[in-house]
Amino acid sequence: MGGFGRYLAAALAARFASEGMGMAVVLLAVERTGSAAHGAFVLTAWLAPHVLAAPLAGTAAARARRPRLFYAGALAGFTLAVAALSALLGRAPVPVVLAVAVLGGTCGPVVTGGLSSLVAGLLPEGPARDRAYGWDASTYNAAAVTAPAAVSVVGAALSAGPAMAVLAASAALAALLAASLPYADPGAGRSPDGLRAGLGAGLAALWRVRELRAITSATTLAFVGIGSLTTTSVLLATGLGSPGAGGVLMTAFAAGALAGALTLGRMTGVAPGRLARWGMAGTGAALAAAAFTPSVALTAAAFAVAGYCDGPLLTATLRIRSENAPAEVRPQVFTLGAGLKITAASTGAALVGLAAAAPPWTLLLGIAVLQLAAAALHALVAGRGPVPAEGVTEPSAGSATAPAGPRNSGAP
Repeated sequence: MGGFGRYLAAALAARFASEGMGMAVVLLAVERTGSAAHGAFVLTAWLAPHVLAAPLAGTAAARARRPRLFYAGALAGFTLAVAALSALLGRAPVPVVLAVAVLGGTCGPVVTGGLSSLVAGLLPEGPARDRAYGWDASTYNAAAVTAPAAVSVVGAALSAGPAMAVLAASAALAALLAASLPYADPGAGRSPDGLRAGLGAGLAALWRVRELRAITSATTLAFVGIGSLTTTSVLLATGLGSPGAGGVLMTAFAAGALAGALTLGRMTGVAPGRLARWGMAGTGAALAAAAFTPSVALTAAAFAVAGYCDGPLLTATLRIRSENAPAEVRPQVFTLGAGLKITAASTGAALVGLAAAAPPWTLLLGIAVLQLAAAALHALVAGRGPVPAEGVTEPSAGSATAPAGPRNSGAP
């Protein structure tokens, strides 16, 4: 298996474990304590550190003298946290369980954006790398489809404990594969200024580089809606007379997203900025249609179309980050972008909880409006004139994890 093949296997294994945690933690909490709320608190502790840990993880990745040790070590820590939660949840004091969840959650940015930042170092600049980001995005979608299903099947056949063990085993496999990846020379092309880049360097790049600011602000807004989609789908299915069909709707969305990543996401001839806008606008239009469908079957079809439109968004986002992020802060840009999206999704989940008494179709329509607003926001920000990049480290000949990408705009 080549370097990129091993990378895809590692990314899929890590993201499978990450995507399965939401369901596994809640199932385990219900099984051992009888309280889904207990699981929700643990899951919140797992997700909360993402946005705070993202700049730290990105800075550590950029400065790591032994990137192999950093990535494999972070995934090993992720593995240990999953395994520890499997053993401790419902048995150990709550503060101990929450502390383990927080520690595990700090490794989350490496599983998401951190791993994606490695793609640029595995393939040369050009169409091959652009297609590689499509494959990378498909690992998220494939994990979103398979992980919850696997947790449900193992949990039903055995119990939630073995289901968590499956996730821990998948994370361990990811750590082993990460240790086998080829990594660039940590010292190649590093400038002293790049090495001294502080925790705010990645955030400065996200703000000062127009293309990065456009895609980050737009996807963060979009994910406020995406984060509330799971709860809304359950409420919507209940309103349609099928309380158990919420999972069907989300599976349709995830399956559509996987298909979109593998097809539209591989359209390297389309500028990534334009692909991102089309994706967000299409997702919003399909979800708006789903708000008015009269049956679960038609709603599931609309969710699948929405997912298909959403699929290429991540590919476009990864391409824009790779092409426009200064080399020395590229890991920070990837981890910060992922952390902001996860935090936005958590905010959306909380908001829909507060508005759960509203008619489900209005909630879904609100999510659709957020996607359309995100597409408009991207067009507005990306369409402005160039923004000077003073204070942002320019790309050098190489970096700790990847060669510098082109500085041309990823958006039309």
